[in-house]
Amino acid sequence: MELSPAAGATVLLLSLTLAAVIASVFSRRRSSQRPPCIGGWIPWLGAALWLRKAPLQFIEQSRIKYGPVFTIVAVGHRLTFVTDEEGCAAFFKSKQVDFLAFIQRVMQKTASINKESFYKSYNAIREMMKSRMSQNKMYLYSKKLNEEFYEHLEYLGMEGTMDLYNFVRQIMVPVVLNTLFGKETCLTNRKMIAQLEEHFCKFDEKFEYGALLPEYLFRDWSKSKHWLLRLVEKVVRDAERNYPSEDKSKTLLHHLLDTLKGNATSGFCLVFLWASQTSVYPATFWSLAFIISQPAIYKTAMEEITAVFGKAAGNENVKISETELQKLPFLKCCILESLRLRSPGAITRIVMKPMKIHNYTIPPGDVLMMSPFWMHRNPKYFPEPEVFKPERWKKANIEKNIFLDGFIGFGGGQLFCPGRWLVLMEIHMLVALILYEFELTPLDPVPDQSNLHLAGALKPSGPCRIQYKQRMKAHSSAMNVLH
Repeated sequence: MELSPAAGATVLLLSLTLAAVIASVFSRRRSSQRPPCIGGWIPWLGAALWLRKAPLQFIEQSRIKYGPVFTIVAVGHRLTFVTDEEGCAAFFKSKQVDFLAFIQRVMQKTASINKESFYKSYNAIREMMKSRMSQNKMYLYSKKLNEEFYEHLEYLGMEGTMDLYNFVRQIMVPVVLNTLFGKETCLTNRKMIAQLEEHFCKFDEKFEYGALLPEYLFRDWSKSKHWLLRLVEKVVRDAERNYPSEDKSKTLLHHLLDTLKGNATSGFCLVFLWASQTSVYPATFWSLAFIISQPAIYKTAMEEITAVFGKAAGNENVKISETELQKLPFLKCCILESLRLRSPGAITRIVMKPMKIHNYTIPPGDVLMMSPFWMHRNPKYFPEPEVFKPERWKKANIEKNIFLDGFIGFGGGQLFCPGRWLVLMEIHMLVALILYEFELTPLDPVPDQSNLHLAGALKPSGPCRIQYKQRMKAHSSAMNVLH
């Protein structure tokens, strides 16, 4: 039977309507399988403005409102956060996510390393770092660190008042640079170090924004990035000009250059510089701040230190190696507890294939994010999670660097930070030396962490002034009595 034109139009209209309804149902069903999504009035911008104001708080508020898995749309990216144990396990172990894909994007934007150069050298660099900074290679660095720390402690004078974060940076910046890059480079020039600090702070401050957004949006950040790239070009030339003939005399920079064989040297050296600086200063600051702000903990730490080195050492500097550091377990507990409380706001992977977490399907292309800061506040693993309790680490085997369950301050799965043992030794040694050499009196309460950033160890939100005074030593006391 042949339909009239009017009837045919009606059937066509009904068919299109039915198809739209079916498509809508399937679309809803598909999107209902995805995590709850937090956007904004402007699709590309999404929730970026809310996220930028206080990202740590925004993540926790979203978790409370939407549950353990949720997606935030921001500046054209889908950021899917996982906040519980199931999500954490998937983050570290799933084969559907890729760490390198995200790191490649970051390095291309922040250090101008193209995709081909990145994949050509990244795995070789990581293996070299794991080898050169393994637990059984710490003897390569301990003596030099000890000498360098004492040299720069002397610049502080006998006593003074200073912000604790600046106090730490004044010592650690040149020491870390000299140890990893060598004294033969231009980085030992104090004027150059001051310029480096200025540009590094700008680069570090906007690092996570530069990693995601076009460079032209951050002119000061871009200027500092290119200043640092030019600097590391000069550092590389200095290192190559003073290339040691013996392997034992090589710095980590020399080993990095050997591994790169000329491939994107400036870019990779900038990443190396950033990684060596960005977390160690805040971690040392928090360790000292938490210790000296609590008299009972300060007293216990000093009793341990003096039991190992004595109450006075004459005019000679104490020598600290890995053996001496192993005799300071309470101090290490304090450092690990500080790292727990001030871990990064987020670490990241890229979802490569659809993956299931809980009842949700997370689509390819999502940036999968997990927050060590909030995971370390799980009362199942850390009772009274907001309290600084070094004694909780007695349950761990810290002598063998086996940490507490639930602690992910150095990563997890198969991708731990390759420099974690060196960072721990740097912090452990400097905290011990500062407490041994100086009496520290806090003038301000311990500040909260800054809530403006997610990447890297969290920095203080405000000042933390201290008075420091060199401890009277036995030899000088005896001389005063004789005179």
